Amino acid sequence: MERIGFVGLGVMGYPMAGHLVKAGHEVTVFNRTQARAEAWLDAFTGKSVATPREVGAACDVVMLCVGNDNDVRSVMTGPDGVLAGITAGGIVVDHTTTSAELAREMAALCASSKVGFVDAPVSGGQAGAENGALSVMCGANDVAVYNTAREVAMAYAKACERLGDAGSGQLAKMVNQICIAGMVQALSEGINFAQAAGLDVEQLVSVISQGAASSWQMVNRSSTMSRNEFDFGFAVEWMRKDLGFCIDEAQRNGASLPVTSLVDSFYAEVEARGGKRWDTSSLISLLRK
Repeated sequence: MERIGFVGLGVMGYPMAGHLVKAGHEVTVFNRTQARAEAWLDAFTGKSVATPREVGAACDVVMLCVGNDNDVRSVMTGPDGVLAGITAGGIVVDHTTTSAELAREMAALCASSKVGFVDAPVSGGQAGAENGALSVMCGANDVAVYNTAREVAMAYAKACERLGDAGSGQLAKMVNQICIAGMVQALSEGINFAQAAGLDVEQLVSVISQGAASSWQMVNRSSTMSRNEFDFGFAVEWMRKDLGFCIDEAQRNGASLPVTSLVDSFYAEVEARGGKRWDTSSLISLLRK
């Protein structure tokens, strides 16, 4: 049993921290909204503390799952941050999707305190977190640190790989989001075309999902997309944050992202229509007359 901390009990972090308890770990949590932490304590056995610093002081490994770069800096640094409490030899694993620069920044800060760091964004959505079936993409300068982090993270993961040094996990997550963006737009166009042609979408998907066109998005979102239901998972505003990282990184490394940039502009239109909290499959709404 390891003493594990978890900072951030949102849609993803709440079930992820729960899986750590089920795996037999002693878990200490922090969440900015205390009511959320209290709800988690009602569902699982653990301890809630008042600051990230207290999480660091109580734990050998601290997992983070917060909103963005600034949120990570907020819970990691300063007098009440994780780094003010965690001792040398501890490990921080950041599951937040951030910029690669932020990951490298945090790795350097941790190293200055003799603390290990792994950037470890996840894919699989709320369902993956709840079912313990996430894919975890990792960057770590120290392979031994990664190996320890992997043992802990497998409580809620079906796959966990180190892609390289600090920042590599975030770069891998960018690839993940680039692939998803194009896929959702193609699926949106396909479903809209099918409906315009008078085809039964569910019957159609039952056939083509068995062939080369199949994807997770098709299997899990085609039915709700055909009914204009967009309350199932990852929100548009978060996808735009992630695509922004992709586009910014591509400007640095020279990669061309024409489709990703176009789909990001489509998501901007969805936001303008009041859909920033709709899930990413809401791209199809722009095709409807």
